[in-house]
Amino acid sequence: MKPLLQLNLSQRLALTPQLQQSIRLLQLSTVELEQEVERYLQENPLLQRAEEEDYAARPSGDGPLSPGDASPESGADTDIPLSSADDVWTGDDLPYPVAPPGVPDDDDNDDFQNVQAATTSLREHLSWQLGMMSIPDRDRALIQCLIDALDENGYLTVSLDDLVETLPRTLRVEPRELQIALMHLQHFDPLGVGARTPQECLALQLEALPPDETRALALRIVEDHLYLLARRDFFKLKRYIDCDDEGLRKAHLLIQSLNPRPCAEYAVLNTRYITPDVVVHKLRGQWTASINSDAYPRLRVNTLYARILSRHRGSTLAGHLQEARWLIKNIQQRFETILKVAQSIVAAQRQFFDYGEIAMRPMVLRQISDALGMHESTVSRVTTQKYMATPRGIFEMKYFFGSHVATEAGGACSATAIRALMRQLVAEEDPEAPLSDMRISEILGRQGIVVARRTVAKYREALNIPPVKHRKNI
Repeated sequence: MKPLLQLNLSQRLALTPQLQQSIRLLQLSTVELEQEVERYLQENPLLQRAEEEDYAARPSGDGPLSPGDASPESGADTDIPLSSADDVWTGDDLPYPVAPPGVPDDDDNDDFQNVQAATTSLREHLSWQLGMMSIPDRDRALIQCLIDALDENGYLTVSLDDLVETLPRTLRVEPRELQIALMHLQHFDPLGVGARTPQECLALQLEALPPDETRALALRIVEDHLYLLARRDFFKLKRYIDCDDEGLRKAHLLIQSLNPRPCAEYAVLNTRYITPDVVVHKLRGQWTASINSDAYPRLRVNTLYARILSRHRGSTLAGHLQEARWLIKNIQQRFETILKVAQSIVAAQRQFFDYGEIAMRPMVLRQISDALGMHESTVSRVTTQKYMATPRGIFEMKYFFGSHVATEAGGACSATAIRALMRQLVAEEDPEAPLSDMRISEILGRQGIVVARRTVAKYREALNIPPVKHRKNI
């Protein structure tokens, strides 16, 4: 066989470093994007944050230090321009403003004040009360030992006998001494602290109330028949405690007013703050979307280093300059893509912004991708962990997508709208005769929405609505 030389033409997608960076930035959330930008700012000396005054009035003389329009990517041996369209992005070239008109700046908004969250923990609060008591040092030490044994909800999950075993034997602590110390602790604020079970927590709060017939009935239910109340078995409950409907109703309302987690206000919460990427507002009677000015970072190329680089050809900083321009351009492209998708969502779901969840239309990713000429995976990246601030609240952009249910007229109804209707039906139902899943299915069927009972049950569980037997009142 003779060696042959063949030439074949083919097309394939090559993921350049710039394209890979663009895809990675597109799928990041606002917080993750800020962290990525901080990393680039630390690693790239030619990249810096741009101040507002940098955009206010740019000198007309900004441009190359020397003639020549070639960029560093071209590889030509020319001077590098000091500034170009890729060096800075302010959002001014977007089709809509970066902040909704009519919305005041943070400095002009006097309706909100900086409120510092309470930093006092439960143990500090209880130890402060312990320090105000005039008791022997031994009792004070035992109460402090109980305080240290409480969990984050204020419950004592360790038995007194086990707690005695953890103490030094030289102290010769008896379980009765710890029982007395626990009685002292259970009179601390908040009421219910130091309880060993939810029943004991509720009982401690009831015992602190003025004595009357309703309190006595409620205390009896909590101590002996709380499981029947949880199951809403009112028939057995009335037979066991020998009371009428009115007395049971008053006792039930009293128990509902108690707090099974009285120490929750001292729990450490991991608060998650959301910065919306898009703001939706009504402009001249039309709903429109705009980029949130606080969501995108303002970046530019460092002028000083760019001047030095223009005078020293072949410097190792040329790669940093190219990387800085790529980052600025990709961030600009990221927000342009987010804005396009957001505008398409607003146009498709404008009835939601006018009338709420009941008017939500069924929509899938393909509808947006076909309308914008994008791939579905791109739309999926744009709508994941990206948030939209609307007059009706802050929603993840994926919230506006959902399945549909057929109607008798041959149309389609969004699952979100059906859940909103179910929530409204349950809110308006008779507490003494709540609606079953089958009954809700029949009511929706009369409105032209064909929904099976099992589908209603699935939506009800998604809405955290208890079943009919748990919604029934006396």
